[in-house]
Amino acid sequence: MTSTSDDRPWLLVVDPQRIFADPASDWASSFFPAAMTQIRRLATHVGPERTLVTRWLPTADRSTAWGDYFRAWPFADVPASHPLYELVDEARELSAHPTIDEPTFGKWGPQLAEIVGPHPHLLLTGVSTDCCVITTALAAADAGARLSVVQDACAASTAADGAAAMQIMGLFPPQIDVTSSAEVLRAGSGREEPRSTR
Repeated sequence: MTSTSDDRPWLLVVDPQRIFADPASDWASSFFPAAMTQIRRLATHVGPERTLVTRWLPTADRSTAWGDYFRAWPFADVPASHPLYELVDEARELSAHPTIDEPTFGKWGPQLAEIVGPHPHLLLTGVSTDCCVITTALAAADAGARLSVVQDACAASTAADGAAAMQIMGLFPPQIDVTSSAEVLRAGSGREEPRSTR
């Protein structure tokens, strides 16, 4: 895939996978259903050609600190083909592009940059706010992207950890701003610019 010069924002949906949604999973977020509702609204707004979906896969080198990580979370140390790592049904048709699969918390990297270009505007959503979302935001901002973190379209591990992550991301304007799905939709209609909710 090649990058585009189109300056419209991209919707990036981080890791809408069963491992983060299934209540039986140790990593399930109780905020996932509400976030997914807003993600679907945003995806309808921007369209499948401007929506990208990522997956975190358990393929990291176990000889590194990732080995310690998987020993701490043995339930997740299964093949990447395991149903835990599938997209939830609601995320399957959001994007016209293949999923961007990475073995790292942060999803900014060559795969994503090749599609969106080096300095895109990303509407950042997904799970979890306090892990894969925040690491994606900081890496993308360092690379020169503009990030609008859509607070109500992100699912945290806990309310306290989600609030802490949002506070940290809010410390990085103008590269990163914290907004809401309603503000994004209003801005897209031409009625109002997004405002930070910090």
